[in-house]
Amino acid sequence: MNLHFDWLRFADLGVDNLYDALALRCRVFILEQGPYLDPDGFDRLSWHLLGRDAAGGLQAYLRVVDPGVKYVEPSIGRVITSPASRGSGLGRVLMNEGIARCCAAWPGQGIRISAQARLERFYGELGFRRVGDNYGEDGIPHVEMLRAA
Repeated sequence: MNLHFDWLRFADLGVDNLYDALALRCRVFILEQGPYLDPDGFDRLSWHLLGRDAAGGLQAYLRVVDPGVKYVEPSIGRVITSPASRGSGLGRVLMNEGIARCCAAWPGQGIRISAQARLERFYGELGFRRVGDNYGEDGIPHVEMLRAA
């Protein structure tokens, strides 16, 4: 699947991009994974990556929270691929875009994530290593992981 990726700060998202991102996040994080408050206050202090297909449909999204906001390091989170695109390798492409952005914007810094525990192996293949015990976040088992600089 060929996507066009756009990096935008919150203030630059515009109404349509913000609506599409929140709709996809709601579909995945609330309808599929159980109810919790998705807008958590970090969106305004983040870069947002939107991946659209040729027809303009949002197929992938993640955000990068600036260093010093959630963690000392930059943090990748809210990683989503649309249900229709799962199994295509898009999640790996999306994460590689996020990692590249962090490395370019904050060279020499690691990247920290709060990963769903079931995805620890996937993130491990991208260079992230577990740095703590499993914990619950929004009713879902998670693990903190760090990718060294």
